[in-house]
Amino acid sequence: MTRLTPLTRDQLDETGAAIWDGLVESRGGAFGLTGPDGALVGPFNAFVHAPDLGRRLSSLGAHLRFGTSIDRRLTEVAICTVGAHWHAEFEFWAHAPMATEHGVAEHVIDALRAGTRPDFERDDERIVYDIVSQSLTNHRVDEATYVEGRELLGEQGLVELVSISGYYCLISLLLNLFDVALPDDAERAWPDLA
Repeated sequence: MTRLTPLTRDQLDETGAAIWDGLVESRGGAFGLTGPDGALVGPFNAFVHAPDLGRRLSSLGAHLRFGTSIDRRLTEVAICTVGAHWHAEFEFWAHAPMATEHGVAEHVIDALRAGTRPDFERDDERIVYDIVSQSLTNHRVDEATYVEGRELLGEQGLVELVSISGYYCLISLLLNLFDVALPDDAERAWPDLA
């Protein structure tokens, strides 16, 4: 049970309803966006609680997932790395299947879930993981990793990657603070933290 009051569409003002409609239209295909209580699932219920902020977060999130120069497979590696770091159940549950759908090997997802460094078969995934992981754990990225990242993504791509990581840290914090529930039939990645 989430800590944040579930809001249904009919409880929202015009701004909140517009956010709701935009979310359902742009993200509804990945999984059911409303839960059994009629409220938005995942971080999206928080978005409609603070609609001025939620509108901006929704727009930024859509751009970071679909509008950057970074290949979607690498974006999902970054998102899953962040979700695993924060043990953000809903984030990891939602994005791990997207990662495999876009070509990330299952053993990489399993290692992230286990909190171990994946054995990457692809250098580009390793580089993205190293940048995100070092940023989260060391608060800095070493020079060799930075150079690899710049060669892989360019400076624009590095700015985008850091932005993706920061955005999904924010989303993970929202999910964890409000103890956002998984769907009833979903298996927790970190059951010991429940």
